[in-house]
Amino acid sequence: MLSIQSNMSQFFTFSLTRVGYLLITLSLLSGGLAQAGIEREQARRIHDRIAGVPPSNTVLDSMEASIISDGNGEAAALEAMNNPSFYNVTLKNYVAPWTNEAQSLFVPLNDYTATVIGIIRDDVDFRQVLSGDIIYTGNVSGVPAYSNSNNNHYVALEQLGPVTGDLSSPSILQQNTQSSVTGLPAAATAGVITTRAAGEAFFLDGTNRAMFRFTFMNHMCTDLEPLKDVSRVPDRVRQDVSRSPGGDSRIFMFSCVGCHAGMDGLGGAYAKYNFNSGTGALDYARADQPALDDTSLNGYVAGGITRKYVNNADNFKSGYIPVDETWVNYWRNGQNKLLGWSTPPPAGVQIDERGHATGSGLKTMGAELANSTSFARCQVKKAFQTVCLHDPGNYSADRTAVDSITASFMGNGYNMKSVFAKVADYCKNPK
Repeated sequence: MLSIQSNMSQFFTFSLTRVGYLLITLSLLSGGLAQAGIEREQARRIHDRIAGVPPSNTVLDSMEASIISDGNGEAAALEAMNNPSFYNVTLKNYVAPWTNEAQSLFVPLNDYTATVIGIIRDDVDFRQVLSGDIIYTGNVSGVPAYSNSNNNHYVALEQLGPVTGDLSSPSILQQNTQSSVTGLPAAATAGVITTRAAGEAFFLDGTNRAMFRFTFMNHMCTDLEPLKDVSRVPDRVRQDVSRSPGGDSRIFMFSCVGCHAGMDGLGGAYAKYNFNSGTGALDYARADQPALDDTSLNGYVAGGITRKYVNNADNFKSGYIPVDETWVNYWRNGQNKLLGWSTPPPAGVQIDERGHATGSGLKTMGAELANSTSFARCQVKKAFQTVCLHDPGNYSADRTAVDSITASFMGNGYNMKSVFAKVADYCKNPK
């Protein structure tokens, strides 16, 4: 009886031991299988975020192998960018809100959007977006030629669809100079700011301050309110701004001047531009007789200054009267020096004895903005929001990643595809 009990005990001990080993083995195998699948899931997530469409099995295999080999997802993200949807969908939706005051995604392709897409596709220094003599146009038979008076060229290009109108193809979307396509003087071109789409949205009527505000919102990631600094010099504030709104000069001195001192100082760069609602074209320093006789906001005065810059002069006759397109960056001092202005300044920009940057024309002012740390960080933040689907300000790790990618962006020729790749690698795991 004791022998039977002993044998039974040994049997159960042996069986339990085998079950234990089996469970451990299954656990290790399942863990290994799960581990082996991580890179594939990362590759799939990267492709979905970059291109917005599922990858083929061949592409997914290649991206997975890249992640395993490199230990990061940057090369895999660059491979995902080969999908035309990255350009036709992701980048178009990325740029479209910059082209209109409503910041709507639902606008047709235009020269502003196409130019940003082309700059990113061709690895052009992204600072050219605010200062370059650059524009991208379609090269497709049956599409209307580029026109200064309408957007038909880009509407037709987009209607071709993602196959024949593939924006990822250099044979479809080609780089040109604005000066040769639109007729603007080369010195008056300033990247997307002097495209027809930007002119129609931000240089139409008004006082050209809309262009200033939306340039800062779209390319510096800040509205004007956070930039208010009432300690800046108000000598460039124009005549149309009342110094006693509502009869109270304190409102101007302690509120209005906070934006206008810096905005009107830099805004001198826009003094010769106007979008002509009659012709549907962006004008620059028209000096013909009909223009001088035109008393509407489409008109110009002596020196090629747009009439809107001397509009409502009776509001404050002692205000600044523009006579050229010079500008001053008073925000290099005071609280807004935190925007990270470049030292030394870009070509064509001087620093005066008080530490303010000065220059002439929109091209140099665009270079002043594009060489700031704030400009670089803004591009990284926008790419982060596009790929990671949340704002990077929510987590300290995200902010650290943005700092690192911004530094890499500035030190790597301002290459935006590299930014998208690094952001995609950072966000390849679910958060």
